[in-house]
Amino acid sequence: MPPRYTNLVQSLPATVPFVGPETQERDRGAPFAARLGANESVFGPSPKVLEAMRTADAEIWKYGDSTSHDLRHALAAHYGVAPGNIVVGEGIDGLLGYLVRLVVEPGDRVVTSAGAYPTFNYHVVGHGGVLEMLPFREDREDLPALVARATEVGAKLVYLANPDNPMGSYWRGEEIAAALDGLGPDTLMVLDEAYAEFAPEDAMAPVEIEDDRVIRMRTFSKAYGMAGARVGYAMGAAEVIRAFEKIRNHFGMNRSAQVGALAALQDQDWLAQVLADVATARAEITRIAAANGLNALPSATNFVTVDCGGTGDLARAVVKALGARGVFVRMPFVAPEDRCIRISCGRAEDLAVLETELPGALAEARAAV
Repeated sequence: MPPRYTNLVQSLPATVPFVGPETQERDRGAPFAARLGANESVFGPSPKVLEAMRTADAEIWKYGDSTSHDLRHALAAHYGVAPGNIVVGEGIDGLLGYLVRLVVEPGDRVVTSAGAYPTFNYHVVGHGGVLEMLPFREDREDLPALVARATEVGAKLVYLANPDNPMGSYWRGEEIAAALDGLGPDTLMVLDEAYAEFAPEDAMAPVEIEDDRVIRMRTFSKAYGMAGARVGYAMGAAEVIRAFEKIRNHFGMNRSAQVGALAALQDQDWLAQVLADVATARAEITRIAAANGLNALPSATNFVTVDCGGTGDLARAVVKALGARGVFVRMPFVAPEDRCIRISCGRAEDLAVLETELPGALAEARAAV
């Protein structure tokens, strides 16, 4: 007999928010020549991070610090807030799961954008929440509509990624701060700032840390090049952050990953170099797209979203054709944004592969469609 699953679990389909590149490589029987689909930093972490983690590995027999004390205090000093305003977790994905568990009960409404980060939706549905999804407007999440809908339905959470994935667009921080005034009294804005380091300065919302209408999520996976280490953190009002202590996995953080994240934060020179490399790569992807008659959208992230000039069928055919040629990219999955493909920033050698393979992939895709 199978386990006695809850009624909620029995009602859910088996869902995988993203099919990883390793799975795709196994299916195709060969590795990708250019891994440009997961918005990882192929520039890697600082050498100081690798050295710190290798040293820490000698004590991997120890459990990690259950409070992530050193990392939390360093982050607090970096942002000028109190350690009690920060919780560290297993990437933004893990923290989103904890947050949904804290707030959402079966039947509660949660507002997000159709085509926004699917892992957030995965957590909401997994805890019995009811998703209200609004369309993008002019290739960015519709902030005024999201806030209005959340207030209208009494949503527990409203999710906004800024900058946005998959389109690379953003709202000015002042616009986000003003929008908070339109929220209902019991609605919490989840501000996913995974790409914050890449964004213009005016994208950051000037919101006081003790403002309990918003919680901000950040990560070491993107700009700091530590996606495989799974280190994220949330910043918010101390009362909100304390609530995580009731349900988080206190020993969920890898010991060496904590040490590595601390070393990453302390090497801001490496971060500056990565940001420069990303800017160079964005310009190169834009050039390659234009050379093939495609339009690259403005990006405030470490990827460039490229309009293929057709429907989702064409974009899917392009993604498939590039994959067959050893170039891993992804695409938005909701119309009309699915007319595009999304290309992560890479090294010169990665983008050289893209430049070589894109013309043939486009020709094949257009012929198929």
